[in-house]
Amino acid sequence: MISVTIVCRQAHTADVEALYELIQGYAAKGIMLPRSREALTRGIDSFVVAEDGGKLIGCGSLCRLGNDLVEIRSLGIAEGYKGQRIGSRLVEALIQEARTQGIPKVMALTYEVSFFQKNGFEIVDKEIFPEKVWTDCVNCPKQQCCDEIAVLRKIG
Repeated sequence: MISVTIVCRQAHTADVEALYELIQGYAAKGIMLPRSREALTRGIDSFVVAEDGGKLIGCGSLCRLGNDLVEIRSLGIAEGYKGQRIGSRLVEALIQEARTQGIPKVMALTYEVSFFQKNGFEIVDKEIFPEKVWTDCVNCPKQQCCDEIAVLRKIG
């Protein structure tokens, strides 16, 4: 059952430390790219967070990759809160933001393919996203042996 106290909202600079801690937990496991506090502060407007009674328990962000494409990044849920559809609520908030910006395609690179499929995404070949490859993948230590799966949802 979803807690009625959980809300999704636009992130604020006061959330940076909690965002940093949540993302670092995933980065330490090698399943999310780390983000510095400075990068989080600069990009805070791209983040949506989930909170339960004022405690940050989830996050996700959008990164514009082109005129018609955004990427969902840094999607994570705190331990103890997984399996409560919080991730789906964050994805829907991010998709709504993409709609507001008039961007028809939302992609992600993920290890959680079934989660994204449940949220209306389809598996695609990551080579169809040269914007992503040249923006981020070029600096990734896994560039030559990337094991993430590309997913895409068309919303426009």
